[in-house]
Amino acid sequence: MPEEQYKELNRGVFLRLIKDKFALGALIMLGVLYLSIIFAPFLAPYSESYSNRQLSYAPPTKVYNVTSDYKLSRPYVYNYVRSFNPETYQIEYNQDRTKKYYVHFFSKGYEYKILGFLPCNIHLFQVDNGGEIHLLGTDINGRDNFSRILYGGRISLTIGFLALFISFPIGMLYGGISGYFGGRVDALMMRFAEAIMSIPSFYLLIILAALLPAGMSSTQRFTLIVIILAFLGWSGFSRVIRGMVLSIKKQEFVQASKTLGAGSMRIIIKHILPQTLSYVIVAITLSVPGYILAESSLSFLGLGIQQPDASWGNMLKEAQDYINILYRPWLLTPGFLIFIAILSFNLIGDTIRDILDPKSRER
Repeated sequence: MPEEQYKELNRGVFLRLIKDKFALGALIMLGVLYLSIIFAPFLAPYSESYSNRQLSYAPPTKVYNVTSDYKLSRPYVYNYVRSFNPETYQIEYNQDRTKKYYVHFFSKGYEYKILGFLPCNIHLFQVDNGGEIHLLGTDINGRDNFSRILYGGRISLTIGFLALFISFPIGMLYGGISGYFGGRVDALMMRFAEAIMSIPSFYLLIILAALLPAGMSSTQRFTLIVIILAFLGWSGFSRVIRGMVLSIKKQEFVQASKTLGAGSMRIIIKHILPQTLSYVIVAITLSVPGYILAESSLSFLGLGIQQPDASWGNMLKEAQDYINILYRPWLLTPGFLIFIAILSFNLIGDTIRDILDPKSRER
């Protein structure tokens, strides 16, 4: 297909994508998730490390806007009071209705930096001094789940793209060189890629994570996980690119570039690999969920991001106890968000694949 047709096709992908209701819903959902983690300090009423041990496993705070005499009021909350029930031998939380704590929007709170460099202390909502508001309850250490989900999403939702920025350029260039030169070069390069593919990546990650020094910070673990995932994920992608290059290199515009004296690497990078972008876009949207799930699985097993740093995987670990599932369902929220994110990426990827499929376009 000539380059002009590829450009025209790629321009129409987004327009056709937003016409699909399911894909549009997935785009909106991902947009909300990523905007939430970008502006997490503004949306979160508490910092990631805030803890109140007196509110361990406190239920979600109820927000009221109607007074006891059924009149509209500013939003307010009541604090929970912790008590022990000698009959059931369980900790119970009851609202202390003797004092109201009003919710204030765009009010001052703890200081943070917008986008990492702009100092600010304005938050979407806060409560009066002495009040506590936990929209999704608290964990075993009395930390606000809503705030930690926002901060934890920064790791869980970005690890996929960070890994792709490493693996996809390597896979594209490796597959492009292999397919373009062919012959012994192709055979040797593909045997090496197949050797990489034969490595059981998930079990290797578990072994490596278990061997890591206990003193490593979560940032260092996070970086190492990204690098390992990236260097294990390029091989399968390179094989597909290689197959596409084998057919593209026979096109007339490639032969014309050779005739004009263009070098091999210039032809590969400037003329051949851009023709594979349609597949690359689909592959990216379908690969990100795998990286998200891998990080979440490792963190869930205690081999990824470590407490007190938050990720959706290690937050979900608390929900593995059936008692917590029955009596503290708010702890399952990270798992629900992982499901939503993966489903959204898959819906977008499938829709783009259908748009770019020649038979689908003919229909």
